[in-house]
Amino acid sequence: MSRLSKILLFLLAGVALLSPTRAVAQLSPTAIWAARAVSQYNTDLAGERITYVKVNGYDVQLDLYRRKDTTGPQPTMIYIHGGGWGGGSRNSILYLLTPWFEMGFTIVNIEYRLTRVALAPAAVEDCLCALRWVGEHAKQYNFDLSRIVVSGESSGGHLALTTGMIPESAGLASECPGDAMPKAAAIVNFYGITDVVDLLDGPNKKGYAVSWIGNAANREEIAKRVSPLTYVRSGLPPILTIQGDADPIVPYSHSVRLQEALEKAGVPHQLITVPGGKHGNFTGDQYVTVYGGVRAFLAKYDLLPK
Repeated sequence: MSRLSKILLFLLAGVALLSPTRAVAQLSPTAIWAARAVSQYNTDLAGERITYVKVNGYDVQLDLYRRKDTTGPQPTMIYIHGGGWGGGSRNSILYLLTPWFEMGFTIVNIEYRLTRVALAPAAVEDCLCALRWVGEHAKQYNFDLSRIVVSGESSGGHLALTTGMIPESAGLASECPGDAMPKAAAIVNFYGITDVVDLLDGPNKKGYAVSWIGNAANREEIAKRVSPLTYVRSGLPPILTIQGDADPIVPYSHSVRLQEALEKAGVPHQLITVPGGKHGNFTGDQYVTVYGGVRAFLAKYDLLPK
């Protein structure tokens, strides 16, 4: 059974656990997304694993999903999983890809080196290498380099931001093979960390951030180097942020501060706040609203697949 078929079965099982009214009102759109994904995408490719960079003998991999019915360059989504930089996997978040399948994106679902393999800034470096891999293989896989969207949730949201915001001059992509470094056309950040320094000490201290940064004498310097707020400047791509205002894992203030900085720099931006929302796991109605906002945001910049 293909991975996409498993997604569909998982979602349909979730629908069955709800009352018929809630199932129709909340989860049926997601089940439809998954059904379309199964029927429209090359499911044989869903199981293919591609090593996009090799670091110190470690293969960093991605999965590639392409629609069956398209020709020529296609809008491409680079998706980055969460897990506090130390957990999670690209396989554990497949259900989060279903809206992107329904929109018709070519999807590059990537992994990166976790804390147990390498401390910061390794994860940031890997994701930048994934962006360069897309640039290097655009002709082979029909990636539209003018319409690359980067997205992820939690630490994956943070990595989506750094991938789309960090300039080559920062030196964090110096070990990536190849020369073609495309630019993201938009970033969709789901409750991502924007200020890693803020999570090392004080009231917002988080163990997952402390573990990822490590105990080096210059740990605050490292944390600042991997913080999206460090790289806010004019000329960045449009950035959409989604977060619940009762998030216990990533302070909601991170999203607010990012919006304020982007506004000051003149960068197109939007914040979708989920009232009472925690760290993801929104209700079906909330997800439908959120992805309606995502669609509208991407349509505004002509980034949706035809």
